[in-house]
Amino acid sequence: MKKRLLVTASTFPRWGNDTEPKFIYDLCMQLSKYYDVTALVPAAPGARSEEMMEGITVKRFAYFPIAAMQTLAYPGAIVPRIREKKSRVLLVPFFFLAQYFATRRELKHCDAVLVNWFVPQGVTQSFLRKRKPYIVSGLGGDVTSLNGFPFRWFKQRVIDDAGALTVVSQDLKRTLQTRYKHTRYVSVIPMGVDLAFFGPDHRDNALRKKTGKPVVLFVARLVEKKGARYLIEAMQDIDAKLLIVGDGPEREMLEAQVRRLNIDCEFLGPKNKTELQTLYASCDVFVAPSVIAADGDKDGLPVAILEAMASGAPIVASDVAGISDAVEDGGNGYLTKPGNVDDLYGAIMRVLSGVERHERFSRESIKLAKRFDFVEIGKEYKKLIDGVM
Repeated sequence: MKKRLLVTASTFPRWGNDTEPKFIYDLCMQLSKYYDVTALVPAAPGARSEEMMEGITVKRFAYFPIAAMQTLAYPGAIVPRIREKKSRVLLVPFFFLAQYFATRRELKHCDAVLVNWFVPQGVTQSFLRKRKPYIVSGLGGDVTSLNGFPFRWFKQRVIDDAGALTVVSQDLKRTLQTRYKHTRYVSVIPMGVDLAFFGPDHRDNALRKKTGKPVVLFVARLVEKKGARYLIEAMQDIDAKLLIVGDGPEREMLEAQVRRLNIDCEFLGPKNKTELQTLYASCDVFVAPSVIAADGDKDGLPVAILEAMASGAPIVASDVAGISDAVEDGGNGYLTKPGNVDDLYGAIMRVLSGVERHERFSRESIKLAKRFDFVEIGKEYKKLIDGVM
């Protein structure tokens, strides 16, 4: 009989073929090979309170009496949702209370817990210490930001009692060890990529024919740390089509910037995994111009980069946080200085200007993506989970 694993997270598909990121879902799929997995995630308007998704039990906790007002976690992420509409901060106490009681209830039926994100899941776990063994996984901004009082105190509490700590990049490991005690042993386990799903064979040449130009692709939430504004500025003198996939609080500002600079750009909005499969494989270069936000928030290792690599896309990315764990400068693309428009322009032009170089980068991206195969990532998590059990 399989052991029972509870996975807590705040980003998860609301339904089949959703446009919300699926990396926690994909991880659950791998872990379901070894455990009876239950994912505990926030409720969302239109989503079922409980369902089976490909063998994973998904439970969504309600955190406000009016279902239509449960908008803190979706679409996107909690902090950007609050920045987008300040009144959503009023939902935060309700969210934490509901998550606390829902987690406490589910702890009765599991053998161990995988806690994704120090905030808010880790904060909740800090009040449920010693009830069940758990692993805490830091994925990016939850490590680099929200380190003042009281979050710092809560984070230290959950670290102190965690059976194991993981982060998705070496940079996040250094950050965690610099700021917190009892972090000598931190495992670096990146989010993975489904190599059986993403690949260059999904390329649609009609996209290139339709635009008549090389295709530059950006896929991310439209928030400060993703750096889309710098990419748009860099595109002024590049004869290519820019496709921006995603939504967020900066969209209106970015659309105005595109109009002002007269960039050949199309905002496609959020796309689901199947739609991204074709877009990644069909672009000529994938760009991730990440920066460090004013509040210190920064990327860990964006899953979009790994998916683009698996699809054979050359990568141009900022040398920030954990991105250099996946992108080799001059290997499968180029690393640029964060926020440096000239650097971005030069790197994109170098990728687009040489067929031989482009093909070499594409082959190397596919090769390097194999290091992030979700099958192997699942095995690494299994070792840690078995250990804490």
